[in-house]
Amino acid sequence: QVQLVESGGGLVQAGGSLRLSCAASVRTFSLYALGWFRQAPGKERQFVAAISGTGTSTNYADSVKGRFTISRDSASTAYLQMNSLRPEDTANYHCAAHRGLTFGTRTEPGDYTYWGQGTQVTVSS
Repeated sequence: QVQLVESGGGLVQAGGSLRLSCAASVRTFSLYALGWFRQAPGKERQFVAAISGTGTSTNYADSVKGRFTISRDSASTAYLQMNSLRPEDTANYHCAAHRGLTFGTRTEPGDYTYWGQGTQVTVSS
């Protein structure tokens, strides 16, 4: 069983930055593709960014391209650097993982097996 724990959320003014972290309880971290999703109240879960197991491939939602950066290290942690934040970025942010070397950088929540509890990001105008 893989456990994912997010951290780094908070309250920030529009134009500010936050860095989210996702710590995974796995030894073979490089075998897992990772994704970040967000969900605002009353809305469906939305794809934000994804990174392959090797870290060589990334994918972003159009709404965050050029502002957010997904990355991962060798110590079982993934990151989401969020710059130029906007009020519409307000949501609960979840990281997700799926084991598979050919999984790539998928955007559908249903494709991911493991999920964290989320961390709240609130951007004030």
